Amino acid sequence: MKKSKFAILLFLSFILSSVIYGQNPKFTHQDTLRGSITKERIWWDLSYYHLDVKVNPSDSSLKGSNTIRYKVLNECQILQIDLQYPMQISKITQDGKMLTYNRDGNAYFIMLTKKQVAGDYNEIIIDFGGKPKVSVKPPWSGGLSWKRDANQNPLIVTTCQGDGASLWWPCKDHQYDEPDSVLITVRVPEGLTDVSNGRLRGSIKNADHSTTFTWFVSKPINNYCVNLNIADYVYFGEKYKGEKGILDCDYYVLSYNLEKAKLQFREVKRMMEALEYWFGPYPFYEDSYKLIEVPYPGMEHQSSVTYGNGYENGYVKTDESNTGWGLKFDFIIVHESAHEWFGNSITSKDVADMWIHEAFGAYSESLFLDYHFSKQACSDYVIGTRAKVRNDRPVIGPYDVNTEGSHDMYYKGANMLHTLRQVVDDDEKFREMIRGMSEQFYHQTVTTEQIEDYMSESTGKDLKPFFNQYLRDVRIPFFEYTLKEDILKYRWSNCVVGFDMPLKITLDNTTKLVYPATEWKQVTTDKNAKIGTDKNFYVQVKNLSVPK
Repeated sequence: MKKSKFAILLFLSFILSSVIYGQNPKFTHQDTLRGSITKERIWWDLSYYHLDVKVNPSDSSLKGSNTIRYKVLNECQILQIDLQYPMQISKITQDGKMLTYNRDGNAYFIMLTKKQVAGDYNEIIIDFGGKPKVSVKPPWSGGLSWKRDANQNPLIVTTCQGDGASLWWPCKDHQYDEPDSVLITVRVPEGLTDVSNGRLRGSIKNADHSTTFTWFVSKPINNYCVNLNIADYVYFGEKYKGEKGILDCDYYVLSYNLEKAKLQFREVKRMMEALEYWFGPYPFYEDSYKLIEVPYPGMEHQSSVTYGNGYENGYVKTDESNTGWGLKFDFIIVHESAHEWFGNSITSKDVADMWIHEAFGAYSESLFLDYHFSKQACSDYVIGTRAKVRNDRPVIGPYDVNTEGSHDMYYKGANMLHTLRQVVDDDEKFREMIRGMSEQFYHQTVTTEQIEDYMSESTGKDLKPFFNQYLRDVRIPFFEYTLKEDILKYRWSNCVVGFDMPLKITLDNTTKLVYPATEWKQVTTDKNAKIGTDKNFYVQVKNLSVPK
């Protein structure tokens, strides 16, 4: 895939802003191998994984195989697979024949002896093993967590967003390409249960006092969402009557938390009702919805959402907005489940565009409040989260080096979407745009450019300057104005070229929509009129009439 001129311009823009704002990112050869669509990746399209792994709590090791089925797009004889140290590949075969490979850091370049013919479906089998990296602070650091529950039973989980699924299993570790389906077979010591993605096909007790669990994911899934959750779990479930019919909701929790879970997980139906209203039907009815207790706050693993929020509202007992509204819902159930739509069904091709996941995930919190409480609750909450915005670097990161943009992708992203809602100025049109996006990009990987173009077309507005301002620049625009006698002059400053977002202002309690540009405009008003701006727009205000 040739990198578009647009992507090149974005990269140059990022480098320029990094220099301006005192940052000098440096990337390695390994960053490029992980983050770019290399010539050893582009010629084949993922079709299917069968991940078969044995988990050994006694020595914190994994051993297994991954069968990778793919379609040949163009003829080539070298195939790239990723697996990170200290994990090792022991053998690779195709059609029963051993293959050789060269290792370049975490990238394996496999020499295929079978002629690869465009249109053919082929597969390779990779045997691997080792002691994977241990996560220091899940889910923010990748790896495995080898914990114990309150009864001293093993509690083992995986987290790998950002750091990559290749931390613990060999795969095509880039978000642009997803397998159409995945079979996950996990062997664990007797007495433990593995819960992974998709639907449980069955479990078998083995002669060596282990149990093998088999899960099947029938829809495309990104690598970092594939997960293992191994513990002494108990199960309960319910049915949710949603927009596409009956959705199976399955819950796996530690036995001593069962009663708490039965109370707190009532939130699932409220979440599903609100998010289906705003985002459209839950994207994975075929694979079910699950909540699984883990020893960290939570994560959006597709059809296998992990939960560790203490069975309380808020985010680890706190309100992200400091308004009180954040304690009206369980943050993890709402936010992480929202990623089923934005993150799992719609996935960014490059991690630089992770705002597509996190801005919508963060705004889902406000939309939940809007649906169940009021539009004012939504506004109060999202405006309250602005205190967490740093404006340290652009929300979009540099492309092709496996690097995310600023953490502001969360709440700056949410406030950008809330501001866009004001620009649209029609809540039903705004809702239909988001629902349409869920349908248009259903189970696809996308770029920022695709999302921008879709929103511009849906709104009938050229939103390029708007997105340039909030995604590619660190400045928050100033609405500058002066009032002399009965002449109000106003403009945008501290902004990108061409920024022309409309803004709602009040003149003596009368709401008026104005269209500032970077050049001065003016209107006639009453002398000494009181001027205000709608706080739902994420902007700053500067009255130049006031002496310094």
